[in-house]
Amino acid sequence: METKELLYQISRTDITAKERLDALRLIREKVDNGEIETPERGVFVNNHIHTSYSFSPYTPTSAVFYAWKAGLRTAGIMDHDSVGGLREFIEAGEIMGMPTTCGVECRVNVEGTSLVGKKINNPDQKSCAYLAMHGIPHQNIEKIEAVLAPLREKRNERNRIMCAKINEITADAGIVLDFDKDVYPLSMAHEGGSVTERHVCCGLTKKITAAYPDREKACDFIEKLTGVKLGDKTREKLITAPDNFYEYDILGVLKGHLVGKFYVDATDECMNIREFTALAKEMGAISAYAYLGDVGESPTGDKKAQKFEDDYIEELFDVLRDCGFSAVTYMPSRNTKEQLRRVMDLCHERGLYEISGEDINSPRQSFICPALADEAYSHLRVATYALIGHEKAASECKCKSMFSDETKAAHPTLEERVEIYSKLGGYEA
Repeated sequence: METKELLYQISRTDITAKERLDALRLIREKVDNGEIETPERGVFVNNHIHTSYSFSPYTPTSAVFYAWKAGLRTAGIMDHDSVGGLREFIEAGEIMGMPTTCGVECRVNVEGTSLVGKKINNPDQKSCAYLAMHGIPHQNIEKIEAVLAPLREKRNERNRIMCAKINEITADAGIVLDFDKDVYPLSMAHEGGSVTERHVCCGLTKKITAAYPDREKACDFIEKLTGVKLGDKTREKLITAPDNFYEYDILGVLKGHLVGKFYVDATDECMNIREFTALAKEMGAISAYAYLGDVGESPTGDKKAQKFEDDYIEELFDVLRDCGFSAVTYMPSRNTKEQLRRVMDLCHERGLYEISGEDINSPRQSFICPALADEAYSHLRVATYALIGHEKAASECKCKSMFSDETKAAHPTLEERVEIYSKLGGYEA
C-alpha cells in the first residue's frame, strides 16, 4: 500500500482502532526499510495532545505518528472527559518506538474552596476549572472510564440546550443545528469519546460553509453572527486558508467570539475539585492543575485581553495544596517568562511537580514547543521522563506510583523522586 493511502488510513475515524494500528505497522515497515525518513530528535516533549476522542484532526494512532514525524521524543494523550483513545495511543507508541503517557482532562467545580466566584482557567465560566490527570496506570483505564461515562451523558444534555440556543441566534439566516444529526456524528462518542463545545462550533461551521460557499460572504456572515469585526489578518487567513485548515480556522473564530452567546454553565457533569484529586490518588495517577495565566490583547485585535489566575495566584496555590494536588501543568509557549518564573517558584515552594504540555487540537498547531529548548525549562524535559517512569511503575502496581504513600516514605523529596523516576522512564543526562 502506498504511503499516502496508509496516512489516510491511520487518520480515519470510520474504521476500527485495530485497522488504524495495522496501517501504522505498515508505515513502520517503510520507516525501517528507508522508504520513510526518520526525523531528527531534538529535546522536545509534549504531554497534552488531544485526539478524535475529544476534538482533534488526529486519531490516537495518527497523533503518535505525526508527533514522531515532528521530532518529538515523547508524546502524551489528553482528551476531555475521555480515556477511550488511551490503549490505541499506547500501542501506537510501541509500534513507533515512542514513549507515551496517558491522561484525561476534566472540568470541575470548586465548591468548598475560596475560588468560588472567580474566573480561574476557564474562559467561559466562573467557579469552574480545567484539571489534568496524568500518568494513568494502564490497569485502571476502565475504572476511570466508569466514572467518566455518566458525566459525558450529562454533558450531552447541556450540548443539546446549547444547540437550541444557537438556533435562536441563527434563525433569521435559516440555519438550524441539530445535535443528534449535525454534532454528535462529528465525535467518537459511540466509542467512549466526548462531545465538546468545539464539536458544537464545528457543526455550526459546516452549516455556515454550506450556506455561504463564497468565503468573503462567509466572513461577512461570521461578523454578523458574532457581532465582532474580523481583523484584516483574520479575514485574509480565512479567505486564503487551505481547504483542510478552513473549517478549523472558522471554528477558532467562533470559539473565541460566539461561545459566550450560547454557552450554558457546566454543572452536573462536573466533579468537585476534591473528588478529582481523590480519584487520581485512588487510581495511582497524578492530579495536575492546568495553569492558564492572564493574556494581553493580540496585535490584530482578534483575541481580547483576559485575566485569569494571576491576581490571586498565591491563594490558588494554597487551595491546590489544600485539595491534595500533586502537580501543575503549563504551556511555556503561552505565557511570559515572568509569569512562568512565578509559577515555577510557587511550585518549588509548595512541592508541586511541574509538567509541560502544548494543547494540540488543530492542524495548524505544531507538536513542537520551541520554548522547551530554553535551558530555563530543561527541568520540564526531565519531568516528562519521570512521568513516563511513574506510569510504567504504577502500571505494575499503584503502590509504585511517584506519589504513593509508600514511595513518598521511601523517597521523601520530590527532587529525589523525579531523579529516580526519570531514569526509570529512560532519561539520560
